[in-house]
Amino acid sequence: MKPLYRLLFTLPLFLLLIACGRQGPITAPESSDTYFPISIDGAPLQVQLALIQSEQSKGLMHRDSMPKDHGMLFLFDQPEPRSFWMRNTRIPLDLGYFDASGRLLEIHALYPYNENGVPSRNQQVLIAIETNRGWFARNNIVAGAQIDLKALTLALSRRGKSLNSYPVQTTH
Repeated sequence: MKPLYRLLFTLPLFLLLIACGRQGPITAPESSDTYFPISIDGAPLQVQLALIQSEQSKGLMHRDSMPKDHGMLFLFDQPEPRSFWMRNTRIPLDLGYFDASGRLLEIHALYPYNENGVPSRNQQVLIAIETNRGWFARNNIVAGAQIDLKALTLALSRRGKSLNSYPVQTTH
């Protein structure tokens, strides 16, 4: 009788464990080192997301290179004037400032190790994107170009964030 009792006890437990395993693995959010695909006016770009102060302060410091068509997207909590510098940044970059609708406002060249800030002319910058020097020109990206906000939404969700947490205007 003991083996039957043991079977009746362990079989439901075994089936419960199998059922729990079928729900799929719990995945942790992607790290800040992960590149996510976005596009600006259809031009593909792989970006790392700088979402919190420590990521934004570090930016692209201490890198010797960055792959072609890669960059870093900075998403801030509020639209306001912004300024970027190149402390400990070895590679020449271009910087695009964008408004809350994802529209490109202005582009600036950034020079390695230049600690002078490069301020935005616009007072309503919510997003900034740093790319290798010349990326915007090579892709014919000019003021008025638009970030694909659906791709940005997906990238944020993979980092465990929601676009709704930021004052992004998703309708034009």
